[in-house]
Order: sequence, then C-alpha cells, then structure tokens
Amino acid sequence: MHRRRTLAVAVVALAALAITAPATAQPAEEKRQRAFAAAADEFDVPADLLMALSYLESRWDANAGAPSVSAGYGPMHLTDAATATAGGTHHDHGEDPRGDTARPELKPTHQDVDISAPALHTLPRAAELTGIAPETLRSDPAANIRGGAALLAHYQRELGPLSDDPADWYGAVARYSGATDTRTAEVFADEVYGVLRQGFARTTDDGQKMRLKARSVEPDKSVLNRMGLTQTATAAAVECPSDVACQWVGAPYGQFNDSNGNPTYGNHDKSNRPTNQKVDYIVIHDVEGSYAGALSSVQTLTRPASWHYTLRSNDGHIAQHVATKDVGWHAGNWYVNSKAIGLEHEGFAAQGTWYTEAMYRTSAKLVKYLAAKYNVPLDRHHIVGHDNVPGPIASRIPAMHWDPGPYWNWTHYFGLLGAPFTADGTPYTNVVTIRPDWATNKPRFTGCDGTSAACPSRSSTSVVLRSAPRDDAPLLKDIGLRPNGAVSTMHVSDIGSRVDSGQKFAVAERSGDWTAIWYLGQKGWLRTSQTVPSRGVQVWPKPGLTAVPVYGRAYPQASAYPSGITPEPVEALPYRMLAGQKYIMGGDVASEYFKATTFDPAHHTVVRGERYIQVQFGHRFGFVKASDVSLRTDYVVPEPTRPRR
Repeated sequence: MHRRRTLAVAVVALAALAITAPATAQPAEEKRQRAFAAAADEFDVPADLLMALSYLESRWDANAGAPSVSAGYGPMHLTDAATATAGGTHHDHGEDPRGDTARPELKPTHQDVDISAPALHTLPRAAELTGIAPETLRSDPAANIRGGAALLAHYQRELGPLSDDPADWYGAVARYSGATDTRTAEVFADEVYGVLRQGFARTTDDGQKMRLKARSVEPDKSVLNRMGLTQTATAAAVECPSDVACQWVGAPYGQFNDSNGNPTYGNHDKSNRPTNQKVDYIVIHDVEGSYAGALSSVQTLTRPASWHYTLRSNDGHIAQHVATKDVGWHAGNWYVNSKAIGLEHEGFAAQGTWYTEAMYRTSAKLVKYLAAKYNVPLDRHHIVGHDNVPGPIASRIPAMHWDPGPYWNWTHYFGLLGAPFTADGTPYTNVVTIRPDWATNKPRFTGCDGTSAACPSRSSTSVVLRSAPRDDAPLLKDIGLRPNGAVSTMHVSDIGSRVDSGQKFAVAERSGDWTAIWYLGQKGWLRTSQTVPSRGVQVWPKPGLTAVPVYGRAYPQASAYPSGITPEPVEALPYRMLAGQKYIMGGDVASEYFKATTFDPAHHTVVRGERYIQVQFGHRFGFVKASDVSLRTDYVVPEPTRPRR
C-alpha cells in the first residue's frame, strides 16, 4: 500500500540529505547512497529498485554533469536533448569505410539528426514534477536522483497505486526506458530486476561508495499489456539472442548513378559467410551521434557506409541492418570488413559523453551470441575496436578512425562477456596483458571539446606509453600517423603511443616498477601495476633477417590469383619488425582477397594464398608473412636461482 510518511520520517529524510546534519556527521563518500534513500522516501519509491534502475543507466556515476549521447544527465540519466548537442558521425572524418583500394575511395558526409522523441526530454518533465531548476538537475547528482525518483513515481501513478513492493513497479520501470514498443520496454525492465536480484557494490567515478543488496523479486509483468506500447517490428532475418530486444531496419542494396553519372551500387556487399569466408572479427564502433542519425545513415542507399547492428544508449535496444553473412562497409579496411561483423554503439568517443550499462549489457549478449555462431574467440585479437583496425596501406593510416575511444571500458565489457582479463602467467613470463585499474586510471587527454584544452578527468582503460621509465618522458613515435617522425601527443584521438586493456605485448625490459613492451619497433614504458603477467605465442624475425615488413591486410601473392583477376598489390606499411624484438601472435591466417566490385554477387570471388601471422604490433594489429618469422609459446625469463638453506 501507499506509505504515509510521519513527521519523524520526514526528519530522517532531511538528515539523510545532510541538510540539517553537521558536515562531519556521516562519511562524505556515502553521500550518494543517502541521496537515494532520501529521494526514495520523499517520492514513495522502493529505494533498492531506484538504485537498480540507476545502476543500469549509469552505474551510479555522475559523469561530471556531462550528457550521454542520448542527452541523458546524471545517475538517473534524465534526458534533455535541447541542451545536449550532437555532432556528426565518425564516418565524417576522412576514412573510406569500405577500405577497398580496388574501388574508388568513398567518404560519407554528415546527416542531421531528429531529436523530437519524447524519450529525449525527460529532464524538463522531472523539473516540472520537483520544482528543481533544469541546470541543477543536470549538474547536481542528489537533485538528479530526486528528479529520477519523481519521474518513476509519476509513471507508477499513471499505471496504478504506489507500493512498497518493487514487484508492483514493473510497468513504471519499463516506461522509464523511453521505449515505445513492448519487447524493448520488457527487456529493459527485466535487466533492472536482474540487477536487483544480483546486487552490486562499486565506487563511482567521483569516489562515492555504493552498495545494493541482492533481493529476490518476481515482478508482475501483466501490466505491459495495458501500457499502449506497439509490438516490436521483427523479421525472420533478425539474428539476435532471445533475451534482447532486436528489430530489423534493413540497409538497402541497389544500383544507382554517382554524381558523375557513372553506374555504381550500395551500400554493402552480398556474400555467403561462413561458407566462402570465415568471420574472424567483431568490430566495436561508436556512432559519433545519435541512434536516430545512425539509422537514417544506414538506410540511405547512396551513403557509402553500412554495418550490421546499431545499439541504442538509454535502453540497449538493437537494430540489425545487414545480414551477418554479408559484408558491411564500416572498418576502413577491406580485408577486415570481409571477415568482420560491425556493431555501432550510440555514443561519442571524446565529447564528454558516456556509454550506459544497459548498452554494455545488450552489446555483450549480442557479441557472445555472434562469437558462438561464428566461432570467434573472445579475446582482444578478435573482439576489437575500430581504433585497433590497421590502415590497409600506408597512405590510409592517418585517416583511420579511433572509436570507440579511450573511455570505452574494455575491462568491464569482457567481464560481461565472461572472458575477464586474468593473470594467467607468472612474474617471470615474458608476456603481459594490459589491465589498468578503471577507477584510478585517468590519463590527462586533451581535445575532447575540439580545442587544445585538457579533457575532463575520467576513468579509462587506455594507458599512455613513455619512451623511458619515468612519467615525464616523451611519448613514442608512430611513423604511420606522422611520417615526419614527430612524437605522439596526448590528444584524445592520438593512438600513436597508447595501449588498451586486454591487449597482450612481449616484455622488452624491466626497471624498478616499470615495464617496457615492444611497440611499433620501440620500447614503450608503462607502470608494471598497469599490467598482469600473461601467456601467449611470441613472434620475431627468422634468424638472418634484420627486419620483417608489417602489413595492414593479409592479401595473397600475385601467383595465387586465377586468370582474369588482376592481383591486388601486397603493400607493406611503413613499420618494420626488427631483429631482437618480439610481438604477440593473434592468429595464424591464410591470406584472402574477397573480390566483390560488382552488384551481381555471381561475379564475386575469394582468392587465397600464403599464410600470415596476425600480431599486436601497436595500438592497432598488423600482419607479417609466416615465412618471415619464428614462433615460440610462453617464452619465459628464467627465475633467479635461490641459495639452498
């Protein structure tokens, strides 16, 4: 039943808000926990349900008052699209998403985004319900929590009476998602109640200690039938796990004339994977804009970019655009595209925005489903960011994209995938896995707002490498990004001296509490505490070779092409693997070229040739010819001999 608060309860609520209590009466790091309790009491909302909802939206983080790409602010992800601004997409920055040098280079242009959806304007409604100024709801976490509690209670009153029992709030939670269809609303609410049943504890991005005790709740889901939601549009072509909301929003496949009147086609290529080619990669992208903008782009025939799935930020809803058997134009490298599935996530890589827990969870479920379907290993050699994909040839390296950026939490994501980055080696194993502490690792990047100013201090799974074992040493050089030999920078988009969680590297040297790894032909230094000892197959030039070429695509030798097909050039990148250096193997692959330059797939051909070895060469992976290198598993530095007692 509806609770009627007594004066004594009201006094307790004020105390919880620390309005009348002395500043030192309660630990400052528990202020947010108390804010949830007070807001829940004020608006007659079950406190643990309010916390579970917030965890799914923000993991209780405040994100320094910065909006998400869904225009959401604060722990309760209250949306205010009129204030939060959106940019273009990462496809606007010079990269040819198709990445096939056998065809003319393509560069998509920006499209405007519609932000009229009611789900993008919940913060003004919360302001009306509470009387709190919108700017305060955006910037003050406690006020934001009050606004979220008021909004949730408002939704509950529209559906039935307030209640102490979280089981009675299923419809209100579903409506909070902003979803307009039954299946998406249901999946979101199920995730919230799943959080409630599991329980969580963590320290937020601003040092607040939070704890949600596990609670067994079986909600009443019958309310969904009277909420006036539409049925999710589905199609037999949809390829998604059963426990996510997924719909078909198809990318077109058709012919048209380009601006010069020449016949062409778009916006992807028909194939028959895995029969003709194995799927080896799942590529994680961010949209650099909104979900609506992504869907508009991928449904435009003449726009030369396509990918397989788009994931929405606020509720994790998934739209599939291209069948996974077909090849999307998304990664900027045709070899990778032809062997990859591309996932776009609503979000920005740099502009102070963040990825929701709801999106992380549905993305992980989708990746696990796809990895099982296509036998893709759950490791950082095969589940990669767009920023890890190499330029196909030297001239394309500077234009390659760098999403999802340093603020994508790879450690958390792989935990959700059930493949956490563990220490599977010993202190004497000469291989390390990058694994900084998310809460404390906050590199001071620059350029997030388009200027040279420092970015807001925020957690990252990226680690910056130094040229010597000290914090003020210069960064490394990336001659692919800067052929003039200039040193890398701390700009948020500059990956020339940067590694990410889950990537494996061979140890080059150790000094005190620093470790050097082999990276782009150089020794890159980082704190040993930012790594864990690991295992892996090491790769180095065969005896007698002083240097081995590194390639951005594993293309066959000319002699492998059948008559009538012009061989694609095997062009090395400007990098070299030097004698005495070692790199970690990501896979043993047969070279392949998928010739698909015509609208009619009957003329498509797969050419295979000599073997290559995929290696983690820098921030991006690369390929070396198997005939050029030696391999050895788990090369170990001998343990020091200890005197007998």
